[in-house]
Amino acid sequence: MQHLNVEFKARCADPDFVRTVLHAEHATGPDVDRQIDTYFRVPHGRLKLREGTVEHALIHYDRPDTAGPKRSDVTLYPTGPDAAALKAALAAALGVRVVVDKTREIYFVGNVKVHLDRVEGLGAFVEVEAIADDTHRTEAVLRAQCERLLAAFRVRAADLVSVSYSDLLQE
Repeated sequence: MQHLNVEFKARCADPDFVRTVLHAEHATGPDVDRQIDTYFRVPHGRLKLREGTVEHALIHYDRPDTAGPKRSDVTLYPTGPDAAALKAALAAALGVRVVVDKTREIYFVGNVKVHLDRVEGLGAFVEVEAIADDTHRTEAVLRAQCERLLAAFRVRAADLVSVSYSDLLQE
Protein backbone atom coordinates (compact mmCIF):
# COMPACT_ATOMS: atom_id res chain seq x y z
CA MET A 1 0.00 0.00 0.00
CA GLN A 2 1.43 3.37 -1.02
CA HIS A 3 0.38 6.70 0.42
CA LEU A 4 1.50 10.26 0.99
CA ASN A 5 2.23 11.72 4.42
CA VAL A 6 3.25 15.15 5.53
CA GLU A 7 5.05 14.78 8.83
CA PHE A 8 7.32 16.30 11.41
CA LYS A 9 9.30 15.06 14.40
CA ALA A 10 10.48 17.06 17.42
CA ARG A 11 12.11 16.51 20.76
CA CYS A 12 9.43 16.64 23.45
CA ALA A 13 10.28 18.11 26.85
CA ASP A 14 6.67 17.90 28.10
CA PRO A 15 4.72 14.84 26.91
CA ASP A 16 1.95 15.61 29.43
CA PHE A 17 1.29 18.94 27.70
CA VAL A 18 0.98 17.13 24.34
CA ARG A 19 -1.43 14.64 25.93
CA THR A 20 -3.52 17.56 27.26
CA VAL A 21 -3.72 19.08 23.77
CA LEU A 22 -4.65 15.70 22.29
CA HIS A 23 -7.42 15.32 24.86
CA ALA A 24 -8.74 18.78 23.90
CA GLU A 25 -8.58 17.70 20.22
CA HIS A 26 -10.73 14.63 21.07
CA ALA A 27 -7.97 12.31 19.88
CA THR A 28 -8.54 8.58 19.98
CA GLY A 29 -6.00 6.44 21.77
CA PRO A 30 -3.55 5.89 23.05
CA ASP A 31 -2.57 2.49 21.83
CA VAL A 32 0.78 1.74 23.45
CA ASP A 33 3.20 -0.18 21.25
CA ARG A 34 6.70 -1.46 22.02
CA GLN A 35 8.42 -1.32 18.64
CA ILE A 36 11.70 -2.66 17.36
CA ASP A 37 12.54 -1.08 13.99
CA THR A 38 15.36 -2.76 12.09
CA TYR A 39 16.74 -0.47 9.38
CA PHE A 40 18.42 -2.07 6.38
CA ARG A 41 21.05 -0.68 4.03
CA VAL A 42 19.34 0.50 0.84
CA PRO A 43 20.49 2.74 -2.05
CA HIS A 44 17.73 5.33 -1.58
CA GLY A 45 15.17 6.21 1.04
CA ARG A 46 14.87 4.14 4.20
CA LEU A 47 13.69 0.55 4.63
CA LYS A 48 12.70 -0.77 8.05
CA LEU A 49 11.00 -3.80 9.45
CA ARG A 50 8.72 -2.80 12.33
CA GLU A 51 8.10 -5.48 14.94
CA GLY A 52 5.59 -4.23 17.47
CA THR A 53 2.81 -5.36 19.71
CA VAL A 54 0.30 -3.26 17.72
CA GLU A 55 2.00 -2.44 14.41
CA HIS A 56 4.05 -4.86 12.29
CA ALA A 57 5.10 -3.97 8.75
CA LEU A 58 7.87 -3.64 6.24
CA ILE A 59 8.07 0.10 5.50
CA HIS A 60 9.96 1.96 2.80
CA TYR A 61 9.85 5.74 2.86
CA ASP A 62 11.54 8.56 1.05
CA ARG A 63 11.60 12.08 2.42
CA PRO A 64 14.00 15.00 2.61
CA ASP A 65 16.11 15.45 5.75
CA THR A 66 14.70 18.86 6.63
CA ALA A 67 13.24 20.17 9.88
CA GLY A 68 9.51 20.85 10.11
CA PRO A 69 6.60 19.46 8.11
CA LYS A 70 7.78 17.62 5.00
CA ARG A 71 6.42 15.27 2.37
CA SER A 72 7.08 11.57 2.85
CA ASP A 73 6.23 8.95 0.24
CA VAL A 74 5.50 5.69 2.06
CA THR A 75 5.10 2.09 0.94
CA LEU A 76 3.81 -0.17 3.69
CA TYR A 77 3.56 -3.96 3.56
CA PRO A 78 1.83 -5.58 6.57
CA THR A 79 3.90 -8.52 7.84
CA GLY A 80 2.06 -9.95 10.85
CA PRO A 81 3.55 -10.43 14.29
CA ASP A 82 6.15 -13.07 13.33
CA ALA A 83 8.55 -11.71 10.74
CA ALA A 84 11.72 -13.48 11.87
CA ALA A 85 12.31 -15.20 8.51
CA LEU A 86 11.72 -11.96 6.59
CA LYS A 87 14.10 -10.12 8.91
CA ALA A 88 16.78 -12.78 8.42
CA ALA A 89 16.42 -12.66 4.63
CA LEU A 90 16.60 -8.86 4.50
CA ALA A 91 19.57 -8.78 6.86
CA ALA A 92 21.42 -11.36 4.75
CA ALA A 93 20.66 -9.59 1.46
CA LEU A 94 21.02 -5.94 2.49
CA GLY A 95 22.77 -5.76 5.84
CA VAL A 96 21.42 -4.13 9.00
CA ARG A 97 22.10 -0.42 9.36
CA VAL A 98 20.77 0.09 12.91
CA VAL A 99 18.05 -1.09 15.29
CA VAL A 100 15.71 1.40 16.99
CA ASP A 101 13.97 0.33 20.21
CA LYS A 102 11.08 2.53 21.32
CA THR A 103 7.84 2.67 23.21
CA ARG A 104 5.19 4.55 21.27
CA GLU A 105 1.84 6.00 22.29
CA ILE A 106 -0.34 6.19 19.17
CA TYR A 107 -3.18 8.72 18.89
CA PHE A 108 -5.43 9.77 16.01
CA VAL A 109 -7.02 13.14 15.34
CA GLY A 110 -9.03 12.25 12.24
CA ASN A 111 -6.52 11.33 9.53
CA VAL A 112 -3.60 12.68 11.59
CA LYS A 113 -1.55 10.15 13.52
CA VAL A 114 0.35 11.47 16.54
CA HIS A 115 3.11 9.50 18.25
CA LEU A 116 4.62 10.15 21.64
CA ASP A 117 7.84 8.18 21.55
CA ARG A 118 10.38 7.19 24.18
CA VAL A 119 13.42 6.03 22.20
CA GLU A 120 16.18 4.05 23.89
CA GLY A 121 19.35 6.11 23.90
CA LEU A 122 17.64 9.27 22.57
CA GLY A 123 14.78 10.35 24.86
CA ALA A 124 11.24 11.67 24.27
CA PHE A 125 9.79 12.85 20.95
CA VAL A 126 6.50 13.84 19.37
CA GLU A 127 5.91 12.82 15.77
CA VAL A 128 2.94 13.87 13.63
CA GLU A 129 1.90 12.22 10.36
CA ALA A 130 -0.94 13.77 8.38
CA ILE A 131 -1.98 10.91 6.10
CA ALA A 132 -3.60 11.22 2.69
CA ASP A 133 -6.46 8.77 2.91
CA ASP A 134 -9.30 7.87 0.57
CA THR A 135 -10.73 11.42 0.83
CA HIS A 136 -7.94 12.58 -1.51
CA ARG A 137 -6.51 15.26 0.79
CA THR A 138 -3.88 17.35 -0.97
CA GLU A 139 -0.34 17.85 0.20
CA ALA A 140 -1.24 21.46 1.08
CA VAL A 141 -4.10 20.31 3.34
CA LEU A 142 -1.83 17.77 5.05
CA ARG A 143 0.85 20.43 5.56
CA ALA A 144 -1.72 22.77 7.13
CA GLN A 145 -2.81 20.00 9.52
CA CYS A 146 0.82 19.52 10.61
CA GLU A 147 1.40 23.25 11.00
CA ARG A 148 -1.69 23.56 13.21
CA LEU A 149 -0.50 20.81 15.56
CA LEU A 150 3.05 22.14 15.50
CA ALA A 151 1.66 25.39 16.94
CA ALA A 152 -0.78 23.67 19.32
CA PHE A 153 2.02 21.53 20.79
CA ARG A 154 4.19 24.68 21.11
CA VAL A 155 7.10 23.05 19.31
CA ARG A 156 10.13 25.33 19.17
CA ALA A 157 12.20 25.47 15.99
CA ALA A 158 15.23 24.27 17.98
CA ASP A 159 13.34 21.07 18.92
CA LEU A 160 12.52 20.04 15.34
CA VAL A 161 14.39 16.98 14.11
CA SER A 162 15.27 16.67 10.44
CA VAL A 163 16.35 13.01 10.33
CA SER A 164 15.08 9.60 11.40
CA TYR A 165 15.74 7.94 14.75
CA SER A 166 18.10 5.62 12.89
CA ASP A 167 20.24 8.60 11.84
CA LEU A 168 20.22 10.06 15.34
CA LEU A 169 21.42 6.77 16.81
CA GLN A 170 24.26 6.60 14.30
CA GLU A 171 25.49 10.14 15.03
